[in-house]
Amino acid sequence: MSGGRLGREASGLLRRTRARLRDRDLAAAAATLTYYSAIAVVPWLLLAVWTTAWSRGADGAERWLAELRVLVPPDMGGRPSYDRLVHAGTHLGPVGALVVLLPASFYGEGLRRAGLALDPRPDRFTGWRGRLLVMVPVVLLPLIAGAFFAVGHALAPLAPEGGGGGAGDLVVRIVVGFTTVWLLLSVPLAWSFRTVLPGRPRWWVAAVGALATGSCLAGFLHGFQLFLSLPVDVGIPFGQLDVVGGVVAVGLWLYVLHVFVLLGWTVTRALDDRVGAGTA
Repeated sequence: MSGGRLGREASGLLRRTRARLRDRDLAAAAATLTYYSAIAVVPWLLLAVWTTAWSRGADGAERWLAELRVLVPPDMGGRPSYDRLVHAGTHLGPVGALVVLLPASFYGEGLRRAGLALDPRPDRFTGWRGRLLVMVPVVLLPLIAGAFFAVGHALAPLAPEGGGGGAGDLVVRIVVGFTTVWLLLSVPLAWSFRTVLPGRPRWWVAAVGALATGSCLAGFLHGFQLFLSLPVDVGIPFGQLDVVGGVVAVGLWLYVLHVFVLLGWTVTRALDDRVGAGTA
């Protein structure tokens, strides 16, 4: 494809995206999804951690995951939160895992309601449909979590507290970490773009959109890790209530992340429109 045609296609995709967002409140839709994610994000993390205990046992998995705390920036108190998450997740047990499936499923409802706010259409059983569809990737969670934590173990020796810390080690951690998060996030994103959110774009279009969106989210999450390494007192705007400041900071980051998710889905739908117009 020539440079001129590529530019025209990109310009056309931008116009289709803007048309889809015209008279739609992207900020409100992202806020809706952020509300539901506040219910669901910790249960999903607990489930991911719990899968590591299947082969190692609860105590063995806790010790194994504790070795990754060197990758968590210590400045803003991230490590104690990580330790509590690891302990709770590895000791969750089958009954606890079944219980947390309910709040975890709310993320699907949030996705579908936010999508319908940007692309209104008749939809029955919106909440239950979104919740059930978002739970399908649970079957892949052990593989996704296992790959993520395995790469983390490979990178831990490159952290300053693991014996590394040079410029080369930092570059390797960033590149490998970015690529890992990017590819792993693209799997549930592709499923969500195709089935959970309304519209059902073509599978290959959903995969392309998920890869593009996943790259943005991977960079964004690395930015959040950098934010955690800053010696900032987030409790100052809230009368030194650090818990309140921490919750607000995480909520703000989740909100911006979901703006990217919904924008990526909108671009994916615009691309699917273009493909449909070209084959009509």
